[in-house]
Amino acid sequence: MAVRPIPQIGDPVLRVPTTEVTDFDAPEFQALVNDMIDTMADAQGAGIAANQVGVSMNVCVIGVEHNERYPYKPPIPLTVLVNPVITVLDDERWLNNEGCLSVPIRGDLHRWMNISVVAQTRNGEPFEQIYRGLSAGTVQHEVDHLAGHLIVDRMTDPTSMTTWDNFQKHGLSDYLNRIAPIIPRTRPVPPPGGQASETSQGGV
Repeated sequence: MAVRPIPQIGDPVLRVPTTEVTDFDAPEFQALVNDMIDTMADAQGAGIAANQVGVSMNVCVIGVEHNERYPYKPPIPLTVLVNPVITVLDDERWLNNEGCLSVPIRGDLHRWMNISVVAQTRNGEPFEQIYRGLSAGTVQHEVDHLAGHLIVDRMTDPTSMTTWDNFQKHGLSDYLNRIAPIIPRTRPVPPPGGQASETSQGGV
């Protein structure tokens, strides 16, 4: 396992839609997933996509636990999503302010409040989960990466763009007030009639 470099905006790998994973037993694929987990932890990310470590494969990792970079985010179990497909469950949206390990600024953009994700685990097993609120935003962010999209593509108000330092100094308080109603609604929810395998997803 190793920490890999994270490509930054302007690197072509971030703009190419990723390739479907079909060989789950390949040592190279399993090593990639392990390295993504290590790289995400090292960068204090809430998620990371394969093209964010320079590999154009349709897999991302999400997970939040005592994250100093995102102290306001409720926990998400370490989860590997392979070939994920999002279904939006209703019309409700909310205004988030997002950063990215591959983009040196933050900014406002809308995310769907309630989504369902169908994917596979790192071992090729079926996975289905409902995500809400901030957790839904995290999943949408990573699946955007897998399609070659970045947060700057979704920002509608250029005046909301800020460096991380200036967000901490000037924007964090207002942002926390804005998302206060969202936080209690944020959680992964097992799909109706089924139980998603959350805790075993990391494989570590």
